[in-house]
Amino acid sequence: MRLHVIGLGGAGGRIVDRLAADHGHERFLHGINAFDTDAAALDALRSVDESRRYRFGDAADGSGLDGDLHAARRLGDAHASELGRAMDDENPSVAEAFVLVVGLGGGAGAGAAPALAEELSRLYDAPVYAVGLLPTPAESGTSAGSGESAESAVDRTDAARGSAPESEDREPRRPLAEKNAARTLDALSDRCAALFPFDNDAWLRPGETLRDGRGRLNEVVAERVAALFGAGDSGEAESTPQQVLDASDIARAVGDDGEIAAVGHATQAVDPPESGSRFGLGLFGSDEPAEVDASAAVSAIETTIRKAARGKSTVEVPEGRADRTLLVVGGPPAWLNRQAIADGRRWLAEETGSGAILSGDAPEPDGEAVFAVVLRSGIDEPARVRELRESIA
Repeated sequence: MRLHVIGLGGAGGRIVDRLAADHGHERFLHGINAFDTDAAALDALRSVDESRRYRFGDAADGSGLDGDLHAARRLGDAHASELGRAMDDENPSVAEAFVLVVGLGGGAGAGAAPALAEELSRLYDAPVYAVGLLPTPAESGTSAGSGESAESAVDRTDAARGSAPESEDREPRRPLAEKNAARTLDALSDRCAALFPFDNDAWLRPGETLRDGRGRLNEVVAERVAALFGAGDSGEAESTPQQVLDASDIARAVGDDGEIAAVGHATQAVDPPESGSRFGLGLFGSDEPAEVDASAAVSAIETTIRKAARGKSTVEVPEGRADRTLLVVGGPPAWLNRQAIADGRRWLAEETGSGAILSGDAPEPDGEAVFAVVLRSGIDEPARVRELRESIA
């Protein structure tokens, strides 16, 4: 499918920069932009072409907004049409979906995202999705004791360390991050077809700070976006899927009501077939199956599907349940055992309780791993999202 991805604000810009670095050569990435009020943050990007970076909001004087969501909303409303025009030379009218990537707890990106989503929905028929990074409790100071404000928690910690309030060796102070995230989630759910939250806190390792883990987390987000939206779009004639995954399949899976969706992903390295057809195991009707042991192929597919379903998703899926589920299985064609994929789909239907299961395959002739993507939509509200909403209750 043809995907146009827009990174908004500092966090969104860093993630699309990683996406461009890792997947910029792939066909699914039809267009890419980074928009921010902070000139220095845009200049720090390395893989998004300079012509695709755009600073907006002269009122911000080229700097960030320090988490001021109200000011950012005003700028977003004032500049949404301008941002839409900044994408014109990338032919956005032929995109099959738009994805806005934004740190929900920030200012510039979180403020501008709802207005840009509304503008893109007005101009084009393609769905607009939002990938939103949830702030960690530590960013707002909410991990402090009950009744203690974010500011006092930070000051107390700094005093204990003997450091100044803006010490470089700790988390940045963003006392409004959770409230910003809650308000932005609400605004985006009204304007986007679906929301893909990414829970930063759940993905941090024990003792790891967001500052330390940022690069790794950005890689995970970029990988999940590419795995879902780029599956089966290699463009190689010999890799034509048997069950083609297209933009309409994703649209049916996630819906169009601004519901929360979660993405699970898993891979398992496999050995290439020693000889015979690259199309093996009868998946594409080959008369000369490659020498891949059927039991090994079945095991690899079963393992990746279960890991993608039960492993860590972009956001918690309460009890693993979902109204709608999409399964994509990919890898070297010789390893894509048709019966194993069908069995995996039936297992996933029982696992999620979904009344609707969609699926597709994504053959990669030069691939070195079998992979599975499990997309679940219409899930119960994750605990972290509920905590954020309660911050403004």
